[in-house]
Amino acid sequence: MNKDWNLPNLKMAQKRSIDETLIERSLFEIPEQYINIGQDKTYYLRTYGCQANERDSETIKGIFEKMSFTQCDEMNEADVIIFNTCAIRENAENKVFGEIGNVKVIKQTRPDVVLMVGGCMTQEENVVNRLLKTYHQVDVIFGTHNIHRLPQLLIQAYFNKERVVEVFSKEGEVYENLPVSRNNKSKAWVNIMYGCDKFCTYCIVPYTRGKERSRLKEDILSEVDDLVNQGFKEVTLLGQNVNAYGKDLNLDFDFADLLESVALKDIPRVRFMTSHPWDFTDKLIGVIAKMPNVMPFIHLPLQSGNNEILKIMGRRYTKEDYLTIFDKLRSQVPNIALSTDIIVGFPNESEAQFQETLELIDHCQFDNVYSFIYSAREKTPAASMVDNVSLSEKNDRLQRLNKRIGVHALMHNQAMVGKTVSVLVDGPSKKNSDVYSGYTETNKLVNFKPTTDCIGEIVLVEIISAKTWTLQGKQV
Repeated sequence: MNKDWNLPNLKMAQKRSIDETLIERSLFEIPEQYINIGQDKTYYLRTYGCQANERDSETIKGIFEKMSFTQCDEMNEADVIIFNTCAIRENAENKVFGEIGNVKVIKQTRPDVVLMVGGCMTQEENVVNRLLKTYHQVDVIFGTHNIHRLPQLLIQAYFNKERVVEVFSKEGEVYENLPVSRNNKSKAWVNIMYGCDKFCTYCIVPYTRGKERSRLKEDILSEVDDLVNQGFKEVTLLGQNVNAYGKDLNLDFDFADLLESVALKDIPRVRFMTSHPWDFTDKLIGVIAKMPNVMPFIHLPLQSGNNEILKIMGRRYTKEDYLTIFDKLRSQVPNIALSTDIIVGFPNESEAQFQETLELIDHCQFDNVYSFIYSAREKTPAASMVDNVSLSEKNDRLQRLNKRIGVHALMHNQAMVGKTVSVLVDGPSKKNSDVYSGYTETNKLVNFKPTTDCIGEIVLVEIISAKTWTLQGKQV
């Protein structure tokens, strides 16, 4: 092992102190002599995982473009290849390892190509050990806490022709004034906080993302003002647990206050994700109901409909607590749509306990559910639990759950046929360039043939037919 490497340590990553979070405003730097290092060179960036990773990739893009690189769409043509990874499930990690394996062929014919791997996966000791032992084509390994250091890491690998490993395992800081290159010209992610202190027993995120740490409201509102001035139509306030915002700042200003302050800006649509039921307050529900530009769509993860499973998951609420919040949202916010997350096959989940989840699904009739088979994450408490649920049973439960989810999703979509809805248009559909697609206020995907040049605009669309996960319409 190189003595200069900074290797990950999950034991260090789980530590939490009462120290005040550092707001760093001047740590990002590109040495002047390297400001044009990317002139006539290209980079390829692939992002895996959640919205936090997508937002991180926008910063990575901004950094590379500051160094004069040009983004390309083909990995085979790039001078620098970056994988921004996800660690939430084993399948996601396996996909990344497969792609890293493919780069070996590229490097055999073009040895000067630099391969950089970062994100949540590289915060895990076993992943980095595997990369160092088996995947010699990887030149730079970086973590979630040192994206601002990418210029220095790239320069070191480029000119010293040596492997660079820098993964910080710590609570983390808040980095301001980093460059950003937005993936969308009408919709923007706005980080309001980072990290997670919930430590659900199955989840690796508190280890890979650090402690909960909030940005100052002045910095958030300033970013929203800039987006408004640039003509953005929608902002999504982003964090692992957005409704825990402000707890670390010790101010009389919480997420409900922040949401209302953002909604008072001149922006047509405001969203947020992801929220945790434990921090979902009546005050927050009141703001959602009161502000017309806070979109009537909430993603509220449930994970299980059984209290014993919720307890050993470390979720800190009961299904009764969840239903209280859910029913208040349904009753106080007109036409609200709700989605959730469900894990099946958690260690020792019985058939009776799974049936309780199905019963709760029938009560809530979610518009959408992200459903998964339990995936053990090394070093989390659940990974050491005895699991007597067979893989075949887990797969069977997932199929039964998805069938039930589909019934309710189709019912909600069919109820929209004949209605005229507002759609923020993303652009041409991936399958047919003559068809545009966009999302309603309740986050439903609509496909329609445009009658005007409306990319990035909010238009009225009449819904003429419905499928389980999409709507078909015609522009009014």
